[in-house]
Amino acid sequence: MHKPGDVVLGGLFKAHYTSAFPELSFTSEPNQLTCQGFDTTEFRHAMTMAFAIDEINKNSHLLPNVTLGYSLYDNCGTLVIGFSAALLLASGQEEQFLLQEKCLGTPPVLGIVGDSRSTSSIATADVIGLFNLPIVSYFATCSCLSDRRRFPTFFRTIPSDAFQVRAMIKILKHFGWTWAGLLVSDDDYGLHVARTFQSDLAQSGGGCLAYSEILPWGEDPAEVKRIVEIMKKSTARVVIVFAYHSHMIQLMEEVVRQNVTGLQWMASEAWSAAAVLQTPRLMPYLSGTLGIAIRRGEIPGLRDFLSRIRPDIHISSSSNNYGHSMVMQFWEYTFQCRFAPPPAGWMEAGGELCTGQEDLESGGAEFLDVSDLRPEYNVYKAVYALAYALDDLLQCKPGRGPFSGHSCATLQTLEPWKLMHYLEKVNFTTSFGDQVSFDENGDALPIYDVMNWLWLPDGRTKVQNVGLVKKLASKDEELTLDDDKIFWNFDSKQSPLSVCSESWVPERNTKKAIMGCSITKT
Repeated sequence: MHKPGDVVLGGLFKAHYTSAFPELSFTSEPNQLTCQGFDTTEFRHAMTMAFAIDEINKNSHLLPNVTLGYSLYDNCGTLVIGFSAALLLASGQEEQFLLQEKCLGTPPVLGIVGDSRSTSSIATADVIGLFNLPIVSYFATCSCLSDRRRFPTFFRTIPSDAFQVRAMIKILKHFGWTWAGLLVSDDDYGLHVARTFQSDLAQSGGGCLAYSEILPWGEDPAEVKRIVEIMKKSTARVVIVFAYHSHMIQLMEEVVRQNVTGLQWMASEAWSAAAVLQTPRLMPYLSGTLGIAIRRGEIPGLRDFLSRIRPDIHISSSSNNYGHSMVMQFWEYTFQCRFAPPPAGWMEAGGELCTGQEDLESGGAEFLDVSDLRPEYNVYKAVYALAYALDDLLQCKPGRGPFSGHSCATLQTLEPWKLMHYLEKVNFTTSFGDQVSFDENGDALPIYDVMNWLWLPDGRTKVQNVGLVKKLASKDEELTLDDDKIFWNFDSKQSPLSVCSESWVPERNTKKAIMGCSITKT
């Protein structure tokens, strides 16, 4: 989806789960790729970026006389497609040039919002850094991305996993849980967490891991069964999971099959608010879950913007009609209808013919639900961070600039690395009251909500906020919990006991403290 402007910002979002394409080629055009499994929530993330840019363009105080545009790509949840899109954004979409004229097609962007997954962000930031192009992720949390030497142009509006790990350990210590199991995804996100968690837990003297297992990608029932059997036999009652909801779906199928109850689940931000897991079949096992969640925010006007989305008014000006196809895919998925003829290269939908005038208020309840904006709030902050950086750049006084000869940048001579200079120093407060700035590693001010899953007597589920964890000026972490609000899924209705033995004390400064649990009579 493209919208022209004086300055164009790029966006990488996962509107589809998977993809199938004829060959692993970075030269394939987006409309030659077949993306399947439409993700309404992720599409809302992309539309939040469109909304933020629309809102900034209407703001007479921020970037006056400058129009922002956007170029949004669907990465289909696949590294090769997202990587290809990032290169197109950085270098321009067209290879055809005209003498005495500007390049044809959408111009290269000056900053990118995305990607969501850590592995994709690592690959993208590695290469985008060569263009000196700033990239601001809203969901990639791997602590490895804080390496400024490797990723000099990478920023993010979500805290690093290094902070999330310390927040988890704070919760463990708060409840006296000194014996826990750890499950992680088999990617950069999970594997970095596994290393950090074991090290930080040992150094804190707060306990030990009963087991540490890697959840497989794709279908591997034998491996999932083996992991659940380990959990079932372990005396650890607390299970910490740093993985995605797709991993949890596979894991919970086996947990239900083996009827493994009596566990206290702790969720990372990747699945702590996953509605797909809050089903009557799974809640007997998952209710009471405690999770670290992205800071919730409010974005006034977003719902009204989303409700006005229509295929007929979002037609792309580009010749391949790709932007229109993305909205059409959303429409077909939402109303289970199809347009005739279907967009080239996309999986044909079934059902009745779409008119484009279907009632989104009645059929798009999930898409229009803005009651719990978390990734969207990070997208919103990322767009505004780039906008404020650009605004600061354009307010530079000639002769007082930060560049060669105290010069300033102008729209006519604007280069991405100059925008990055200002992005590093950006500092603003959202309308919701949250401060946005980046530290020397490009990381946002760390703050997370602590969530708890309730299973109500009438069968409904609710995810409630029971606390907050944030980084103080002293660089220590502060955990605030309302213990009286927490729902415990145990007969006692109290916090479970999860220790090696009732007489367990941690053994400090030894290999045993890292590798296992030391039992000492006291």
